[in-house]
Amino acid sequence: MDWSHLPTFLAVARCGRLTRAAMTLRSDHTTISRRITSLESALQTRLFDRSPSGYSLTEQGARLLTIAEKMETMASFAADTVGGGATELEGIVRIAGPEGFESYFLVPRLSKLSDAYPGLTVQLLAGAHNYSLSKRDADIVITLRPPTEGRLITRKLVDYDLGLFASKAYIAEHGPIADRLAVGNHRFIGYIGDLIQMPELDYLQHVTTSVAPRLESSNLLVQVKAVLAGAGLCVLPAFIGRCEPELVPVLAEEIRLTRSYWMVYHADHKDLARIKVASRFIADAVRKERELFRLPKVHA
Repeated sequence: MDWSHLPTFLAVARCGRLTRAAMTLRSDHTTISRRITSLESALQTRLFDRSPSGYSLTEQGARLLTIAEKMETMASFAADTVGGGATELEGIVRIAGPEGFESYFLVPRLSKLSDAYPGLTVQLLAGAHNYSLSKRDADIVITLRPPTEGRLITRKLVDYDLGLFASKAYIAEHGPIADRLAVGNHRFIGYIGDLIQMPELDYLQHVTTSVAPRLESSNLLVQVKAVLAGAGLCVLPAFIGRCEPELVPVLAEEIRLTRSYWMVYHADHKDLARIKVASRFIADAVRKERELFRLPKVHA
């Protein structure tokens, strides 16, 4: 067996298609197909079932996947401990998380990580999706709920508040909102109901059931822009409200929700230097600014 074909096998197993695997490996699909065929021939077994919808692992392929992932981890560990990474950290760390956390909290602080480790490349996947650590969609995932399955390292980062926010211009035009009953008289901005992927994002039902959003988006940053433009009221994380001077909390004492951020990475990667450095950086940054995640006790 040609060991150099294993990265190709891993890419096809994770992507499910030759063209996607080729893009990942910066190769072409004919080369990828030839390597998979060569690997199957050497092992004298079929690793994938081919169909118009893509490549899916056979039982033997699934067995090889477990072994190949362990070999991949050990190769990375070898590079970290005896290669160039032993003295100067190099490589890629892919961090996935909600777009609000990454855009408003993580990105403004990443320059410190880059300054400390110039050889480290950070890739960000933004969005409240279900990223697979076992399939290597990401190295570190920031999520709203702790996983219950898999060989994973899970660490709670912080509890964070959410509140109802409006722009200063909106309050100036419509007047102060005196109580919770008055909230129902205003326009709302929120998520598209049937596209909410996590129940933790279904905020509006906890604020009011008397109105439906007049503007909906599956993207939190779009919602933030809409609030800033005066399109209505919106439930937002406290740290976003604190970062936007034009936003003010509405009935902060009465309308306050709490959610949590969790950091997760694969147990097989806990000793990889790039994972250790990046996860420690995120945890330390959150710990130093925990107050940023709390809702200020101010009425609009």
